[in-house]
Amino acid sequence: MKLLLISPSRTTEKEIQQVISFFEHGLRVYHLRKPNMSTREMKEYLKKIPAAFHNRIIIHSHHKLASQFNLKGIHLTRIHLKRRFRTWWRLRTLLLKKPGLVVTTSFHKIGSVYSNDQNYHYAFLGTIFDKVSGKYNVGYSEHSLRAGIERSTNPLIARGGTALENVALCRDLGFSGMVFYSGIWKAEDPLQKLCAIKDKFRELNIEED
Repeated sequence: MKLLLISPSRTTEKEIQQVISFFEHGLRVYHLRKPNMSTREMKEYLKKIPAAFHNRIIIHSHHKLASQFNLKGIHLTRIHLKRRFRTWWRLRTLLLKKPGLVVTTSFHKIGSVYSNDQNYHYAFLGTIFDKVSGKYNVGYSEHSLRAGIERSTNPLIARGGTALENVALCRDLGFSGMVFYSGIWKAEDPLQKLCAIKDKFRELNIEED
């Protein structure tokens, strides 16, 4: 099961150093999502991260940087999916340069799992859990999630409200991974929180992939 992390939308003061520490402590995949960042700014951000870790980064915008920095892959947002031909052409060009590039996307409701006809390395699904109550958000239930995961042609990653407390549940539902955001970034010690989640995976005999 995958353990993924999404960046904060806005860059924080110690973010780069924290990301490097995450990688040094075993983070395998980092989704770099910066909606307001220019190509130049993202390039500068990537330059500050040691090249040895670039192949663990998936970017949500400025996709041409994936080949310039030998990144792991690209994530297609709703905007990319609406621009079908432009996205298809750019993706085709990127894959010719880098055939092993990982391509991911997001589904924002369970119905999208059934209507999707494209293949991705994996897709986020969510927001699954309410951050306050820890219960399922409207539109999701144990039955609908089990059915959607079983029917999906793409591995599904739980997104939204994911926390240490629901690692076992996500595994039991059949998710192929969990992506974390505020549960780590808003923690008093983000690195300690990441390590605690990794420890939980080991405690439950969940192998990271």
